[in-house]
Amino acid sequence: MNEGFFKRVRTAVAILVSLLLAFIIISLVSKSPLRTMGLFLFGPLKNVRYLGNVIELTIPLIFAGLSTAILFQANLFNLGAEGIFYFSGLTAAFVAILVPIANPFLHVSAAIAAGAVMGMIVALVPGYLRAKWNASELVSSLMMNSILAGVGLYLLNNFIRDKDLTEIASLKLAPSALLPRIIPRTRIHLGLVICLCFVVGVYLFSRRHRIGYLLRMFGFNHRFVEYSGVSSFSMIIIAHLLAGFIAGVGGSVEVLGMYDRFRWASLPGLGFDGALVAMLARNKPLPVLGSALFLAYIRTGADIMARQADVPAEMVSIVQAVIILLISADRFLHGLEERRILKKALA
Repeated sequence: MNEGFFKRVRTAVAILVSLLLAFIIISLVSKSPLRTMGLFLFGPLKNVRYLGNVIELTIPLIFAGLSTAILFQANLFNLGAEGIFYFSGLTAAFVAILVPIANPFLHVSAAIAAGAVMGMIVALVPGYLRAKWNASELVSSLMMNSILAGVGLYLLNNFIRDKDLTEIASLKLAPSALLPRIIPRTRIHLGLVICLCFVVGVYLFSRRHRIGYLLRMFGFNHRFVEYSGVSSFSMIIIAHLLAGFIAGVGGSVEVLGMYDRFRWASLPGLGFDGALVAMLARNKPLPVLGSALFLAYIRTGADIMARQADVPAEMVSIVQAVIILLISADRFLHGLEERRILKKALA
């Protein structure tokens, strides 16, 4: 059993333990635990609409997971995808509302490009602070999230808010800027194709491109990269720019694909989800697809369970928390790992 296989086993065991704990809680609090468990596990498979909900939620999780995985690969613990998603989505909404472009392809492209550039600019702030002054990118990115939420709400309220609505929402996005739906009876949009292209693109970049290789090596041992003639400054900046670009596209795609107005009055919560997706995928691009799909599936199952049974959807938070704790715990299954190493050494 090699190290990669052991890590996959540890992730699988963490998921199984968390689901087992969820089932125990359901059996304790539900009046009909078997029916409730069935809704949680198989509810998303009941019809096309529920399956569509899973895919719709998977799309932003893939973008958030890829963005975070790029940084985690470089051993940079930045949770700024949260604010980038929000502010890039708002930027795309500004272009969709205020920039008149008749051609749908050009309008969508302009809105997504604006969101991507904004994502890179936002990500550059904690990246530069880390590269120049060794400031913690975790702290600075979390602070940036709060700043972006406040600035974004101000811009929304004062420039593009629809005053005729009681809720906080923008004017309607131009129809030419909206991503088309691609599967009938669902809200699955062209963003699915875009995010799948990003999964393949990030994989090829990470495995086949020189900079992708250097970023991974920088995460393993930054001194090795420095001795090879590449500065840490450039690696940190490049990692943040790439992560900001991916998250910026993700925020733009989510707004243009799922809404007819910009409706985020607060941060959407996708940045922390991206960290969970990246952890489940072990920071590898292709497994991000599976981990995002898994998280979207259990959340959709929890929503169905909450509507049709007597257990709240917040129970899925317990599942997520246990997964994070077990995956991040160095001592989890440590005895099995020690036996593996000893057996290999004596062979």
